[in-house]
Amino acid sequence: MTRQATSVLIMGGSGQAGAGTAALLRRWYPELELTIAGRDIERARRVAESLGGANAVTIDITRADLGLPADAAYSAVVAALWDAHLHGLGFAARHGVPYLSLSSGLLDIAPEVVAGGGRAAAPILLASHYLGGIVVLATLAVAAEFERVERIGIAAALDDSDTGGPAGIADMERWSAVTTAGLIRRDGVFTWVSGDDARADVRVGDGVVLAGQSVPILDVPSLALATGAPNVRFDLAVGESAGRRRGAGASLEVVVDVEGSDFSGAARRVRRTLVHPGGQRPLTALGIALGVERLLGLRGAAVPPGIHMPEALIDPAYALERIAHSGATFEETGA
Repeated sequence: MTRQATSVLIMGGSGQAGAGTAALLRRWYPELELTIAGRDIERARRVAESLGGANAVTIDITRADLGLPADAAYSAVVAALWDAHLHGLGFAARHGVPYLSLSSGLLDIAPEVVAGGGRAAAPILLASHYLGGIVVLATLAVAAEFERVERIGIAAALDDSDTGGPAGIADMERWSAVTTAGLIRRDGVFTWVSGDDARADVRVGDGVVLAGQSVPILDVPSLALATGAPNVRFDLAVGESAGRRRGAGASLEVVVDVEGSDFSGAARRVRRTLVHPGGQRPLTALGIALGVERLLGLRGAAVPPGIHMPEALIDPAYALERIAHSGATFEETGA
């Protein structure tokens, strides 16, 4: 007899993003059942025990059944790692439950889009944006202050000691092996840039300038299509963060720069910086948790089957509240 499908299966649940997501969901919804899945059962058990009342299982992402019992059933599948064989997606599809992916990136989403296009029996959330969609949502909250958005510039500074553990490092290596070009929107056209056109200086809060470059990331098309902005660019620099230079540990900074016209027709520019003293992990976990919350119908209307992006499901104003509760700040910054 198949057990009632009430638990959320978090693939890679003992990793940084997965464990952080599980902790948030436990805090928000103490009665929500969680299953921490990974290759190392002892590590998964330690995370499950720290949550209290969670389950731990081993999975094999090279197997279509994930190595789980035949009667295994879950309320949602979260891939907090690269679902390289798409067996997590297939498992979710066969059971008709929501699926969330984090690590596909702009360059790897085609198989997921094809798998879900027109055939999905449950929602699929592609959350391979920076910080699981948090930057997109924060930027859309700024864009709501404009009648017309002409340009969006994102500049993120990631500490080189905060690249997300072995899985995060593997993701970055995989993406950089495919291309070193960046994707921007210029004058309404999505354009690949490389060389000098891709390079950028990223200035962090203490005035230090890090060498960065445009990156191919889902945030660019998401922001461009959500706002209609004809010019969108996302630059990323990896180096020593301001927090580490102060001796306080790796921090994260993301500058959001929006230009356009306000509701009186006057030219307007807003520049705000998202800072988290704990680095990227808390905000990435938040992005995933917000997605799971919506997919399960714990907040908002039921999500229909098909492919979805974070900005289509999550209210930016609500996301800002959760961002503030995470310990991050999102404040005005001088140009």
